[in-house]
Amino acid sequence: MKPRTIAIYGKGGIGKSFTTTNLSATFAMMGKKVLQLGCDPKHDSTTSLFGGISLPTVTDVFAEKNAKNLKVEISDIVFKKEIPGIGQPVYGIELGGPQVGRGCGGRGIISGFDVLEKLGIFTWDIDIILMDFLGDVVCGGFATPLARSLSEEVILLTTNDRQSIFTANNICQANNYFKTVGGQSKLLGLIINRDDGSGIAEKYARAAGINVLMQLPYNTAARDRDDSFDFAVKIPDIGEKFRHLATDIIERRIPPCEAAGLDFPEFVRLFGDVSNALPIPAKAEELQKRATAKQHPSNPPSAVNQQLLACIDNLPEEEREIYVMMEVEKKTTAETAMLKGIEEAVVSDLLQSARTHLKKLFFAS
Repeated sequence: MKPRTIAIYGKGGIGKSFTTTNLSATFAMMGKKVLQLGCDPKHDSTTSLFGGISLPTVTDVFAEKNAKNLKVEISDIVFKKEIPGIGQPVYGIELGGPQVGRGCGGRGIISGFDVLEKLGIFTWDIDIILMDFLGDVVCGGFATPLARSLSEEVILLTTNDRQSIFTANNICQANNYFKTVGGQSKLLGLIINRDDGSGIAEKYARAAGINVLMQLPYNTAARDRDDSFDFAVKIPDIGEKFRHLATDIIERRIPPCEAAGLDFPEFVRLFGDVSNALPIPAKAEELQKRATAKQHPSNPPSAVNQQLLACIDNLPEEEREIYVMMEVEKKTTAETAMLKGIEEAVVSDLLQSARTHLKKLFFAS
């Protein structure tokens, strides 16, 4: 049988990797063979799973092998973690991506999946593949599992803040769009992490028609476990919630949602009254007034000003720079000295010299 594939999407920093890692551990405790696939350029999804180790990424390994005209092997990019007390090992892959500002993260995701498909990832002897996906990037590369139906199911992760719910709504809309063009990924529902009891995410879920799969209250002990590269499911209350969700997933008790997501006006009205007034357009003259005043033909520079400008241009370079900075740009002696890297006394002497030369030039012209 093909592995069960589940993509977990959410805004960065709200606990996707925490949730995915503890769900991986829970499935393993239930005897399932699990592969956790990190799909974020930060390549930190599996860090807790592997006790703080950063795995070599598909992106880096492929680049290194390709430079040597070598093929990427499964053992180059797939790693196994034996977890004490859990008979079934967990497997991990990090797709990785470019360093900040040095390439397209979405392109890295697409290329990474190309490598994995060539290695036959969806035919491996794995029960469940959990894909940990960054959700607040609109680039099409991050929608790869939805666009190509590589994930059988989708789970949204959110907290009770508007931005994380907005991200969840975007993914819901994206999945609905891909369904209209043949996509097969089913939306299972959303997990509310760090639930503060405000009910905001639940309100969104009701309005959008999305299942609430699990609510995890903020828990300092769970945070400490995660920070020390351990599993929060070892805490009984949290472990029970994850076991309940994992069982529902394995036994297919969760009916997929048919939610299309909310459009923007519907979404923002969940959080309060919104004005119906249209935005006021800015007028071009408001923004161009300064330039117009300088360039308007009815306001040409006077003959005296033209003569003065010509005299300033004829000052010795060092005097001219000091004169412009202080008399035109209105910088102080201290500011000018700092910018030029000279003593304030030197600035004062140069300014006085410039004024003297300027008088001579002006009255001689």
